[in-house]
Order: sequence, then C-alpha cells, then structure tokens
Amino acid sequence: MPKIPKNLTDKDMFRDWVEEETMEDKFLQAEKAADARRRAQAGIEPPAELGRTGFTPKLTEDLGKALTELKLQLAMKGVTKLTYKVKKDGETILITPKYKEK
Repeated sequence: MPKIPKNLTDKDMFRDWVEEETMEDKFLQAEKAADARRRAQAGIEPPAELGRTGFTPKLTEDLGKALTELKLQLAMKGVTKLTYKVKKDGETILITPKYKEK
C-alpha cells in the first residue's frame, strides 16, 4: 500500500486526478447538442432593426425625450417602477405608463 503524504494542500492532493466521464455527462452533452440543433432549425430571430422600421433618428430622439420627461415627472411623484403599454387604435398609437403609486 502506498504511503499517503501528510500536510498537503487541497490543490496538491488533486494534482494528477482526472474525473472520468459518467453516463450523466454523456446524456447532458447529447441533450445540449439536440437543443442546439433544435434552435438552429427553428431559425434566426429577425434583427432588432426590423421593429424600428420607419423610425427616423429624429423621431427616435423625440420619443426618447418625451418618455424621459414623463419618467422624471412620475419620479417626482415617487413612482420608481414603471412600464409602458402600447395600444394601436385605428391610426393612433397610444403609449400608456403602467405603475403603482405609493
């Protein structure tokens, strides 16, 4: 029986140890590969720019300023968590803030 050295650090004790691949590891690798294939077959998501079709830089800036102004007004009232609801009504698009007042 080999003699076990004493006063070794954890790093020294595990220096030459190599973990064997288990059945679980093989199944997990196969599952990840199948998931990657499934995602590739599902297709690539459309680019984010597609959602901004028709938005000029000026329009984007104006919308950003208006939303920032609204957020600051609500912050003065104590509203910290805020989301928006977007609704299309005929040719009108409404952006409504959703929040809970304290």
